[in-house]
Amino acid sequence: MVFLSLGHLIGLTATLAVFIAVTVHAARSVRSAEGFSLSGRKAGSTMIAGSIAGTCVAGSSTIGTAQMAYSYGVTAWWFTLGIGLGLIAMALFYARPLRKSGLETLPQFLGKHYGRAAETFASVISSTGILFSAVANAMAGIALIALAFALTAWQAAGVIAALVILSVFFGGLKGAGLTGLLKMAAICVALAAAGIVSAVMLVRVPHFSATFPAAHWFNPFVRGVPETVADVVSLIVGMICTQTYIQAIFSASDSKTAAKGTLIAACISIPVGLPCVAVGMAMHVAHPEIAPIFALPMFLVEYLPPWLGGIGLAGILFSVVGSIAGLALGIGTMMANDIGRGIFRIESGRNVLWVNRLTVLAVTLLAMAIALTNVGSQVLDWNYMSMALRGAGVFVPMALAIFWPGRLSARWAASSMALSTLIAAIARFVFRVPVNPLFVGLAASIALVVAGLTTGARGESEAGE
Repeated sequence: MVFLSLGHLIGLTATLAVFIAVTVHAARSVRSAEGFSLSGRKAGSTMIAGSIAGTCVAGSSTIGTAQMAYSYGVTAWWFTLGIGLGLIAMALFYARPLRKSGLETLPQFLGKHYGRAAETFASVISSTGILFSAVANAMAGIALIALAFALTAWQAAGVIAALVILSVFFGGLKGAGLTGLLKMAAICVALAAAGIVSAVMLVRVPHFSATFPAAHWFNPFVRGVPETVADVVSLIVGMICTQTYIQAIFSASDSKTAAKGTLIAACISIPVGLPCVAVGMAMHVAHPEIAPIFALPMFLVEYLPPWLGGIGLAGILFSVVGSIAGLALGIGTMMANDIGRGIFRIESGRNVLWVNRLTVLAVTLLAMAIALTNVGSQVLDWNYMSMALRGAGVFVPMALAIFWPGRLSARWAASSMALSTLIAAIARFVFRVPVNPLFVGLAASIALVVAGLTTGARGESEAGE
């Protein structure tokens, strides 16, 4: 158990008070559905960067990176590096055309090109995948808070749920963006100090080369080239196909601002992993007896000034809360617009706003309930499934809609979304295929899309004759 001193509690509670004040301030300006989900389409590049980085730089980027570095070394940096590469790809190729569409959700964009069925499939698929990611974050957060603050799992889940609801239920994307900036500031300050202290600790390690053989600790592919490449590609595809990050792009004041904000988020995300790697390796020497997942929080408590350690712990807590909040808001926006407006014909902006808010509440509670009833399951299984559902069925049709529109028929697009996602799930959980489920789904999606393009080309040729 990690015991917090008075200094830790002061730093933690003071940062928490600022977080609450910022969220309440953001809530006062939210008066419409568009203001809740898209900040009124007036977000600047800084707010966009805060919304994106505040969601993707979460427990996995900090605690998870330090955890892997504790056992494997520098290869742990691939996680935040992969996130950054995905955001760079979004900034260069996807941000401008998505923002120019003037829409609010990824399913709406796909529906514009492929019809109502594709929009509905994309909404359900994306929401399910994002929910699983929220569950994974909830599992990690519940375990961490329960251990650090001597709470039961149910009490820890209640704390996380309350903070998530406070962060998004009232402030929407603007609240998520402001608290994302706050969280990133807290994390960056604490990690900068942690990186310096841990680097000094590593320099002072006697017989460094014997303690950390380069072939293992400094080999970026120590876990295997195929597995590492698969992980990085999964991150890139998953980032591009996630409503939460695309929603931040839609909220931009213009397409140039959208690309700039996404690029800033990439620049923030990539270096976050480096001090976490140093911390993980330093704790491997200083505390070989601990569970690797506690390397970073324990370092913040024991090796930083208490007030700074408290700020760092608050930043980690916000990273978990911010990630779940951003993911829940993404689902809420899709449900309010693609299901509420699209299927149930809800037109009132006030009613759409409440559908969004209530969906955020439901998703948060559902994620906590699933996490609490699956305590013994592997977090990575939920993450892999999340990536497969987010990217396997959506990535290829989405790319065609942006770069080669009008070529794939609505029927083939909808079929490829539904079938490739189903095939990825079956391969992973029924047949236990030893291949990343994202690649299984992408292969099926490409095959179906090629069949659709070939059939369409053949039909046009016969019509011309």
